[in-house]
Amino acid sequence: MPAAGWFFFPWYAQSLVDRGLEGKPFRIELSGLGLPGFSGVGFRSMKVLFTTPKDGCSDASTYTLSLTNGLLSWHFVNRDTTVTRLQLPKVFNAAFTLDADSINVKPDPEAFNFGDSKPRITASIDVSRKNGFTFFFIPIAAVYNINGATVTREKLRLEDVNFKVKLSAADHWQQGMDTLRVAKLFSDGNPSPVSNFKALFGSKRDPLKPCTLTLTGCSVDLYHWKASTQRIEYDLKEKQSRFTLNLAEIPLAELPGFNRGGSKTPLATGRVSGFIPIEFQDSTVLVRNALVLAGKGTSVIFYTKENKPLLSLDLGVGEVLKNLNARVTLNSRNNKLSGLAMSNLSATLLGGTITSTPVSFNPAANNTLLTLKLNNIKVLDRVRLHGDFKGSLKGAVSGTIPLTIAKSGFAIRNAHLQSPGGGTITIAPPSKRQSASERIFGPQKPDADYTFSEPDLVFSRLLNGSTTITFTLKNLLRKTEGGEMPLLSPRGTLSLWQNRLNPDMATLSDFSAEFFGGTVALKHVDYDMRKKEGETELQLDNIPLQKLLDLQGTKKVYATGTVKGTIPVKMKNDVFEIKDGGMNAEQSGQIIYATTPEERAAANQGLRTTYEALSNFLYVQLISSINMAPDGKSAITIQLKGTNPDFQNGRPIELNLNVEQNMLDLMRSLSISSNVEQIISEKALQMQKKK
Repeated sequence: MPAAGWFFFPWYAQSLVDRGLEGKPFRIELSGLGLPGFSGVGFRSMKVLFTTPKDGCSDASTYTLSLTNGLLSWHFVNRDTTVTRLQLPKVFNAAFTLDADSINVKPDPEAFNFGDSKPRITASIDVSRKNGFTFFFIPIAAVYNINGATVTREKLRLEDVNFKVKLSAADHWQQGMDTLRVAKLFSDGNPSPVSNFKALFGSKRDPLKPCTLTLTGCSVDLYHWKASTQRIEYDLKEKQSRFTLNLAEIPLAELPGFNRGGSKTPLATGRVSGFIPIEFQDSTVLVRNALVLAGKGTSVIFYTKENKPLLSLDLGVGEVLKNLNARVTLNSRNNKLSGLAMSNLSATLLGGTITSTPVSFNPAANNTLLTLKLNNIKVLDRVRLHGDFKGSLKGAVSGTIPLTIAKSGFAIRNAHLQSPGGGTITIAPPSKRQSASERIFGPQKPDADYTFSEPDLVFSRLLNGSTTITFTLKNLLRKTEGGEMPLLSPRGTLSLWQNRLNPDMATLSDFSAEFFGGTVALKHVDYDMRKKEGETELQLDNIPLQKLLDLQGTKKVYATGTVKGTIPVKMKNDVFEIKDGGMNAEQSGQIIYATTPEERAAANQGLRTTYEALSNFLYVQLISSINMAPDGKSAITIQLKGTNPDFQNGRPIELNLNVEQNMLDLMRSLSISSNVEQIISEKALQMQKKK
């Protein structure tokens, strides 16, 4: 009989299990059983089905546990001391060890899927026999060390899950406290910013909160940001949780977008910290009044292509981002996660506010669209310039930024930013070696100050980085040792990284500005930022002649009328070259060379006659040509034709002036020379000699 029982065991084993579990809240289904040995039996698959009862906190749920290619080992301890060797004991304890290739747990309906490889489950069961081979099983305890398991919920996947499951009848099958660890979280196959979650968890509940599951000592990495909270409570009945994530201090350079892999030129310095209050209910996450703090020396740094600091944004000390609020909703379709939606996003940023339109993140979509609205963000005050640049900026920024987020990057379309502020930027290139004369008399500094106000920008960026900026300023003043060049309402379009073959090429087009009541403009210029070279033509219209004279500080020459012209400009290594430029009077006008009675009394008869001729000179023609070499040497020729009605009955007068000087400032090449008085005096002497 024992031999027959052993041989036919695979056929009646399922019946024995069914009888033993009769009336129990779970069922075991076996297939592919082998012949049992003295200490175990193998199987192809085992399926355990059990149902958790409905209570006042949650509905009943059915779970299916499946194991494949397993081995069930056992060890029996006889508890019936009255039995003889020839009798089967009526009460004994069985210690089981279950090893398998894999284990899988699914609820019904399928809310998640749990999977583990090479699981080992140990269990202790009391077995009693009444008559014959009728057995009854009483579970005593079970232990399962989860190590490296995976949990999936639709397109979300937890990897490397670790937890020790330990249940016993003595503890009413309640899980004791143990550490739950989750190494990685994936969304639609892509790594998420959440990793290394750790918390203490047990299923025993507080009698005062019978529907609350509690996690304590929780910590998680959020974008490499160490976040923690002492306690997370989840209400099973309301499906709601509230907690506050505390963000530990972390170097800003380690956060995504700033991390350059230990580069010697980090994109950020300093440390940030903060906290995020979170409310979770059903499929909605609420963030209420989150706060981000910056430590001393925290800033964001921007570099040139040569990895030299260009400018930095000083975040200061204390609150950078506060009152951050958002609502995140997990969307589902056909009981499956289809994406998430974010709404009610708002925050106080650098003293101003930032809000966003509702946005949906759909893994199946190619793009995500949203529009950020900035109001009174005090960012200009925090800008610091480096290298050849220095200066001071002030003012807040407001506007809108329509943003497109794609897998390949981000794009901006017709963003509009404006500020009532402005500032001064000084370009101070390194000093060159001085000549002997410069050491004696002092060199002319190449520093240039650019003062601007009320910038208004419209810009767009494609996914490939191509950027277009259309700008308008209230005014722009360029000031050097040679003088000032004021521009009113300058406007134009700047294009960057448009040329894939030459990404260093910058293009300025449709530039114009009011200049002394007239206009200065250029249609198009391509400037190679790496080679520092480019060519263009400046167009001048309706420029008052007197303003050009005032620009040079002349004291004795007064003029009416306006000029226009074209100035070809070639730029190379921070210097200018002008070839065949020219300016002509747009109409007739008047030139007055003023002299004092003392000058006229001291002058000889010929010079006195010249003074009289130029005392009320009515010109009908004014033509000038301009050339300037890269070293600043320039030549200006001026042809004047006209009359003086108060001199010699208004006979015709022609005057030719040749001015040669060194001009390191472009405006000097656009104007009549500052030593025009000397030139006129020399011409007067020449006229006297001819007579």
